[in-house]
Amino acid sequence: MLSGVALVLLIAVSFAQRALTRDRDALGLSRYTELKGAPPVLELTTVALGGFRGLISNALWIRATELQDNDKYFEMVQLADWITKLEPHFTQVWLVQSWNMAYNISVKFKDATDRWRWVERGIELLRDQGLQYNPNDVLMYRELAWFFQHKMGANLDDAHIYYKRMWYKEMSTVFGMDKPDWDKLINPQTPEEKQKAALLRDKFKMDPKFMKELDERYGPLEWHLPEASAIYWAAEGLEHAKADDRRIDPNDLITLRRVIYQSMQLSFQRGRLVANQVDRKFEFGPNLEIIPKVSAAYEQAMEDDPKNRDHIETAHRNFLKDAVFFLYTYNRVADAANWFKYLTRTYPDKPLLDGKPNSLPKNETLDDYAIDRINEEIKDRGTDKTKLVLEGMERKALESLAVGEEDQYVGLDNLAQKIRNSYMDKIGTNSTINTRLYMPPLREIRQTVLDRLLDGELSPQMAAQLRTKLKLPAAAPKPQSTNSPSGESTVISTNAPSTGTTNQ
Repeated sequence: MLSGVALVLLIAVSFAQRALTRDRDALGLSRYTELKGAPPVLELTTVALGGFRGLISNALWIRATELQDNDKYFEMVQLADWITKLEPHFTQVWLVQSWNMAYNISVKFKDATDRWRWVERGIELLRDQGLQYNPNDVLMYRELAWFFQHKMGANLDDAHIYYKRMWYKEMSTVFGMDKPDWDKLINPQTPEEKQKAALLRDKFKMDPKFMKELDERYGPLEWHLPEASAIYWAAEGLEHAKADDRRIDPNDLITLRRVIYQSMQLSFQRGRLVANQVDRKFEFGPNLEIIPKVSAAYEQAMEDDPKNRDHIETAHRNFLKDAVFFLYTYNRVADAANWFKYLTRTYPDKPLLDGKPNSLPKNETLDDYAIDRINEEIKDRGTDKTKLVLEGMERKALESLAVGEEDQYVGLDNLAQKIRNSYMDKIGTNSTINTRLYMPPLREIRQTVLDRLLDGELSPQMAAQLRTKLKLPAAAPKPQSTNSPSGESTVISTNAPSTGTTNQ
């Protein structure tokens, strides 16, 4: 009789269980689903252990927390790996484990190669495993985007340049040295194109069609640099959040949007690789082409996040000030003037210079603003400090010319001339003061800097490139004896790219 009652109850509960399962799925409460393609050990633990998985993972988590408190990160990695196998949908363990690898464990090593190995391992853990079992988890996308933006993109880690080089090397396996050809990656035809498309999808888990959309929306982006990947994963998180927005914290979406516009600003500041093929150096330049899209991203963020609108407005205003100055220094004066008008129209009551409340847009011209930006670095307007700044600007201008950045060469040279003129206007014509504080003509300052550059401060290859750009004769071979100085002085040719000013 008891067996019969048990059988009836089992049959009845099976119908109830089906209804409960449907309701849980409809409400988004189902935490454990079938893990297709999961490792055998993971399938075994999620099926065989049943409810004991939670108890075991809790015990392991307590032990892992103790190890973290004692800075025993290597032991903690193994425990965290077990926890992910027991609780593959436990977001926090994926985040903590990947963070420890990329941040805590990596800095235990002095060698950049060892550091990169752990940073890469932390990224792979989230990208290749965590998101495989939690494809709609916004927190994982946010953390992954942050690794690219902060750990690889920022300069807080001593090995950040090495990280960027390694990521450039990784991306070059797909894109080569050129800009992406999206059509070939989306619809590959040749075996080589198919291999690259498969590498992008299978190894880096990136969809070329979505990358093309982002490049058109936010770019052109430099996909060899980490900022572009940060934008990709943040945008991917926003897309996946739409799959089940009932369980999404709005603050997490705000964080993803913040990653996008912050990474776009970084792409604007240094999101262009400068082709220094002479010294084979890894150099950056500003991506001036995306200025309109960066500004639009800030404006969109202000609409999406009204609670933090004031902070975003401040960031937007700072970006616009940088955009105007960068365009000016690259001799794109017309574009600088247009964005200066936009800045003054958008923020008419905000000072253009920090600590100078009177530097309102109505009181400043574009030339005044550009000069004042430099003068901020020369607060006391002393002769020595001003001369050092002018020498630094001329050095940067000549180095830019050597690697083919002629616009920046002209822009910096023009700006240096205006600063020198402003300085001379300030000290006046008093003979005593003028003699004591006199600033040499810019052509003399530039000549001094050029002589130093060609006399050993530049590599022989860069020096030869600069001579070619300035149409100077090749360097004379050095004499065998070191006791007879040649006394040779190199003079800048008038055939260099025109700066548009007359250097006094």
